[in-house]
Amino acid sequence: MDIGGNSLPSASDTVKRKVSYFYDPEVGNYYYGQGHPMKPHRMRMTHALLAHYGLLQHMHVLKPNPAREKDLCRFHADDYVSFLRRITPDTVQEYSRQLKRFNVGEDCPVFDGLYSFCQTYAGGSIGGAVKLNHQHCDIAVNWAGGLHHAKKCEASGFCYVNDIVLAILELLKFHERVLYVDIDIHHGDGVEEAFYITDRVMTVSFHKFGDYFPGTGDIKDIGFGKGKYYALNIPLDDGIDDESYQSLFKPIMRKVMDVFRPGAVVLQCGADSLSGDRLGCFNISVKGHAECVRFMRSFNVPLLLLGGGGYTIRNVARCWCYETGVALGIEVDDRVPEHEYIEYFGPDYTLHVAPSNMENKNSREMLDNIRAKLLDNLSRLQHAPSVQFQERPPDTEIPEADEDEDDNKDERKDPDDDVNVDYLRVKMESVEPEAKDQDEMEVDKDVGEADESLNDTECLKDSTLPIKVEAPTSESLHTKVEEDNSKNPTEQPEEMDND
Repeated sequence: MDIGGNSLPSASDTVKRKVSYFYDPEVGNYYYGQGHPMKPHRMRMTHALLAHYGLLQHMHVLKPNPAREKDLCRFHADDYVSFLRRITPDTVQEYSRQLKRFNVGEDCPVFDGLYSFCQTYAGGSIGGAVKLNHQHCDIAVNWAGGLHHAKKCEASGFCYVNDIVLAILELLKFHERVLYVDIDIHHGDGVEEAFYITDRVMTVSFHKFGDYFPGTGDIKDIGFGKGKYYALNIPLDDGIDDESYQSLFKPIMRKVMDVFRPGAVVLQCGADSLSGDRLGCFNISVKGHAECVRFMRSFNVPLLLLGGGGYTIRNVARCWCYETGVALGIEVDDRVPEHEYIEYFGPDYTLHVAPSNMENKNSREMLDNIRAKLLDNLSRLQHAPSVQFQERPPDTEIPEADEDEDDNKDERKDPDDDVNVDYLRVKMESVEPEAKDQDEMEVDKDVGEADESLNDTECLKDSTLPIKVEAPTSESLHTKVEEDNSKNPTEQPEEMDND
């Protein structure tokens, strides 16, 4: 099937794809606090599994450079980003008003290195989008990303910076249409909201709906204006299993790909939709979850895989390890190899765990009605939308390599992996004033003042408006190959939490 966009040649699921994998060894050191369900340590556990299964040697392993403040401000309000940069556990008393205003403090606590953490996971997602844009890989993976609840001016649901929106904005430089698919148990509200009134991004979210965070994602929410019917919400109930889930996922996504014809796909693989999750209530197996990755991979469209939720961390590591194998076209053994976190996977020490016998509250009639409604909505989209830009943002440039570095070049590195790339910021012509020095900005200004300047998502509201491209600066964000991808993380959490 011709799905349009920058599709790759048709191939079977077992065909190997060129995969770029983003990982920062420091990401596992960040700690939300005692008792908090979000544990960045799960990325370190996932990486250790990938190393001991031998999957790293089949990928380009990249350490993302931190996203710069100007990159984060392509979506987020300047004063909000400035606040994240300034706030620390030692200064919270000075920012009591701003903590409330930006929804930081409880679900989204202030912890050591908060801003660096945001820069790290956002940098991986933006870097993955750049790799896809330049066709350096077929699939890019950033398990640290996928934090889909963050809004323009506030944190939400353990998420501070919406790396997904930033990655999609990067992909939109090269692709007329980008598809976002969310299989986290929670509704992808932050991403949907960002692109709710544009037809250039279609958002599709499969999630628990009802008395459940964030409380959004009704099937009736379909987008607005030019974005009408470009938001799809699949509201599900407790206990949905693999068969029921796929009875919706495959026909809906097949129709989406046929009608929308995206040039690139972003798949948020939140693992809290797995059976037995600490905060979840679905009954999906690792293989059932990974079937969504396998299915989207089969369309041969540039694919960005991101993490997201997932709070029983041994199962998160299992899931993302297995899905990395799916991305590569490699079936990994069920037996977990000996490694530094092997005790988490006892007593069976297997990659796959059996679903529970919990009740599936999603009746056949309910599923049939949801499927029929969404397929009908998709049938209202007769053609893939076109984009009427007066001026297209230029391609991200890749400067020539520094000849002085040739003598020290690691022969294992891909020649494309050490290049610098500029993230160009697209803004409307009417936005002329230069940004204030962030160190002089008062973060306690009224939110309305920050909202007076338009950012990239607002430019999508009317695709006929003239576009101005800001000239690239000498400062650039780039990706670097991890020098030793066989190294194992050296630090473990203070106390092991098998959740």
